[in-house]
Amino acid sequence: MRNLIDIKDLSVTEIEELIKVAEDIMQNPDKYSEKCKHKKLATLFFEPSTRTRLSFEAAMMELGGNVIGFSSADSSSTSKGESVSDTIRTVGCYSDIIAMRHPKEGAPLVASTKTTVPIINAGDGGHNHPTQTLTDLLTIYCEKKRLNNLTIGLCGDLKFGRTVHSLITAMSRYENIKFVFISPEELKIPTYVKVNSNIDYIETKDIEEYIDKLDILYMTRVQKERFFNEEDYLRLKDYYILDKEKLEKAKKDLCIMHPLPRVNEISTEVDDDPRACYFKQVAYGKYIRMALLLKLLDIK
Repeated sequence: MRNLIDIKDLSVTEIEELIKVAEDIMQNPDKYSEKCKHKKLATLFFEPSTRTRLSFEAAMMELGGNVIGFSSADSSSTSKGESVSDTIRTVGCYSDIIAMRHPKEGAPLVASTKTTVPIINAGDGGHNHPTQTLTDLLTIYCEKKRLNNLTIGLCGDLKFGRTVHSLITAMSRYENIKFVFISPEELKIPTYVKVNSNIDYIETKDIEEYIDKLDILYMTRVQKERFFNEEDYLRLKDYYILDKEKLEKAKKDLCIMHPLPRVNEISTEVDDDPRACYFKQVAYGKYIRMALLLKLLDIK
């Protein structure tokens, strides 16, 4: 039985295989419409989510399977004091695979030691978000036709952004990847992410300084839920706003990504720019999750 807790749980070869399956699903959806018939996915979301939860549910339904679960801790027995371990062991009796999001770092890892069915980490605090990373990798591959020889700008909340941390870890395994970290001092990328990934990077506060060098620009919101001090959040939340003017110097084939939800960090005027890929990214997320469900359920 395989779990997906961290993107490093998958080899580069396995990621490439998932991308190939996702591409085949996009081209031949009917071929996969009953692959998960009689299978049940449990979505255990102890933290609010729109895209990730609905993406998992849509993925399982389009594979012919069924979905059970809850969308907040308040609607589960956790609100009565039940431990995560007991919840997982219980839900494992009803389902074939579990997608779990939790505000505490490491909770899905703990859950994976108590389960009898595969666990997918759908985000744990500011730590990991491996299926968003798979979504990002599929987006980059489909838009750029490669996962090497890229300069990637990451902008915004690089301190708490689990999507950023996971993407850096994943992309560091490919050749000739350069990173430009764009953030205010208070939201800089953690040292351990830079050290552990052994990456080639530049750090700056100015989004326009290197925008003309970027192949990918990955915008992130400043996450209110990760702040202990509301004054700090209010001071930093609109630090970066990507608009048409800032994009004038950018490459014509720049790929603008965002894990969403967006607040103010990308102006809506950018949405019609052909370089805006963040809503395509949402669609790619469903297909890569379909491929992942098939892999972890060992369905050929």
